[in-house]
Amino acid sequence: MTTKASRSRHASAGLPAEMTSFVGRRHEVAEVKRLLAASRVVTLTGTGGVGKTRLALRVGQEVRRAFRDGVRLVELAALPGPDLLAETVLEALEIRDRTGRAPLEVLRDFLRERQMLLILDNCEHVLDACAVLADRLLRAAPEVRVLATSRQALGIGGEHAVPVPPLPLPDDCEANAPSPDALMQGEAVRLFAERARAVVPDFAVTEDNRDVICRIVRRLDGLPLGIELAAVRLRALSAQQLLDRLDDRFRLLTAGSRAVLPRHQTLRALIDWSYGLCSEEERLLWGRVSVFAGGLDLEAAEEVCSGGGIARRDVIDLVIGLVDKCVLIREEQQETVRYRMLETLREYGAERLEACGERPALRDRHRGYYRDLAGQARAEVFGPGQVAWFRRLQAEHANLRMALESCFATPGGAADGLSMATDLLYHWITSYYLGEGRAWLERGLAADPEPGAVRARALWSAAWLAIIQADIPGATGLLGEARRLGLRLGDPAVIGYAELFDGMVAMWDGRAEEAVGHYRRALECHRGTRDPVGLALTLIRLSLAYSFEGCSEEAVAAGEECLAVCEASGEGWHRAYMMMALGVEVWRQGDLRRAGELAQASLVFNRSLGDLLGMGMDVEVLAWIAASGGQHQRAARLLGVLRTVWGALGAPLSGYGHLAGYHDTCEAETRQALGETAFAAAVRRGAALSRAEALAYALQEETPALDGKEEGPPPLTRRETQIAELVARGLTNKEIAASLVIAQRTAEGHIEHILTKLGFNSRAQIAVWVGERAREGPADGEP
Repeated sequence: MTTKASRSRHASAGLPAEMTSFVGRRHEVAEVKRLLAASRVVTLTGTGGVGKTRLALRVGQEVRRAFRDGVRLVELAALPGPDLLAETVLEALEIRDRTGRAPLEVLRDFLRERQMLLILDNCEHVLDACAVLADRLLRAAPEVRVLATSRQALGIGGEHAVPVPPLPLPDDCEANAPSPDALMQGEAVRLFAERARAVVPDFAVTEDNRDVICRIVRRLDGLPLGIELAAVRLRALSAQQLLDRLDDRFRLLTAGSRAVLPRHQTLRALIDWSYGLCSEEERLLWGRVSVFAGGLDLEAAEEVCSGGGIARRDVIDLVIGLVDKCVLIREEQQETVRYRMLETLREYGAERLEACGERPALRDRHRGYYRDLAGQARAEVFGPGQVAWFRRLQAEHANLRMALESCFATPGGAADGLSMATDLLYHWITSYYLGEGRAWLERGLAADPEPGAVRARALWSAAWLAIIQADIPGATGLLGEARRLGLRLGDPAVIGYAELFDGMVAMWDGRAEEAVGHYRRALECHRGTRDPVGLALTLIRLSLAYSFEGCSEEAVAAGEECLAVCEASGEGWHRAYMMMALGVEVWRQGDLRRAGELAQASLVFNRSLGDLLGMGMDVEVLAWIAASGGQHQRAARLLGVLRTVWGALGAPLSGYGHLAGYHDTCEAETRQALGETAFAAAVRRGAALSRAEALAYALQEETPALDGKEEGPPPLTRRETQIAELVARGLTNKEIAASLVIAQRTAEGHIEHILTKLGFNSRAQIAVWVGERAREGPADGEP
């Protein structure tokens, strides 16, 4: 099977970039690669800080070409327990399922036909759940493999457990007196030296310090985390001072438990020592930061961690101090900076927090902060800060999840949990968490039966999520209770939303005239309460309903009113959906150019937000426009893109099922215009594009690789094309070099670039690709 270039790029996108050099481990990398070729599940085991995650990521980078559908990292360290394991894997795979099915079932169906490597990182605290999940996925998906990291093996059939040892240590330098160059060949010394140069640029292993460096890494037992934590101290200490303090600290461990492995004692001692080097305020902050999951920003640190020995104004300096000491890791995300802690250090901080009796109070402050954050996001969701809020909530998802769990686990906290889950409605819809959001809402509705305004809002919120998941019976039941409660409370806002979503249900069932009635009543309520969110949502749906009924003038009027409401508040998300809806009506009227402009403007916004549903709807409209304009190759490729989008969501035209007839007509006309063979080929090309390539193609920003005849430059340079043709003729690297009068190494480099660009992993695939292009003929603009 041919591996597409886009899939190769997508595969690498599933792994984080290495921020520091990867030192050593050549034997382990080779062994894990060999085992992955023969076994479907390999688990890297070892103590905390030994480098299991780095080893797994390096293996993933090196084998990514062997997996047609990529290598994906699933980070489990921030997962509080096993209940949301499957949802976490769905998130890592960027699957936004809208069907309401069990997450494990969605995973099995998604992976069934895929060839993929899943890296499950930090399994130890959810070991049994990981074992069950891996076993079920491997049984359902014959071409999926699992690479896990854990402090113990998963314990499932066919598993190969690979102990990850500390880095090899040098011999006693005083006895053997190796040269500095010889000493640097050892992995432990090389790691120490490289990390030391990061803080002291002119650091080097010399004849004068080699004995000290040798003793340092031996004293640290070759543990990568220990070596890295120690090396950063050279910012303030000499190598000899560093060694002296290690000696002092380690002597304190001689009375410790002999049942604990020495390397565990060593790491513990090193962290104890690092803890001891912190100021009293830094130690307090270290422990308090351990209550966060998945990282935090400065504002969260100031709100949750200040007080009781830490002045709010001092938090920033203390954070900087912990970053300098490598306790916190600084990460830039969009326009903000976040901080995270290695799991080993977080666990250490949690123990310290527990020991001093502060943990319950910090948990309460953490819960309160994120409950208030959710409320603030809801209050500001309709305005110029909307996108920033969406992104912030996505970055804080692990903390939001922890806060929700804490609400429901706290006696009397169910009302707060229900309110918070409802405040996060737009977070559930615009990210990967729609199914999870509905589960939180249903949990809250069951736990807090109080018939008040919060319950009413939660009912219609859950109904909206059910409609998107195509659970119309579930939505109908929720809306019935919401309407009754709204009438009982005399709350026109609740009645307005019930009317709105009743209208969506009616449109789903094909009752457009009835839907218009619901929408008009909803508009009356939302105008009365001056609710711009409800007004915009209703106008979008009313415009679509009028358009579906053929009432063009009314459809455009509703759309223009919605745009005015959005623009008055500087709002973007609802505006983007309204432009998509207007694009549908303008396309129906035959103005293809204007329709395309509207759909593409909507797509630009939804791409910036990462809203997969919105992007799917925009691409739908662009496909219909292309087919109507006779651009059938383009229409077919966009239909291929949609197969990928709707497959990830689990529900075609999710929430907009009444438009399915337009999709079917577009597909039928395009298939007839191109013929079955050409249509299928174009759809395959569209489906093979990465998300970035697909959206760029839909926006006509660039031509994706492997475009064939239709448009754009070839994916290879002239020289690369020439070399690809020689490969197809069966020439060896040496023969290619001689034929082109270039060095053999240069020829090998060109072939490596060809494989990377095309996403291939063998010369045979290059030959097949050359043959296919020869049969198709040159692309436009090619000689």
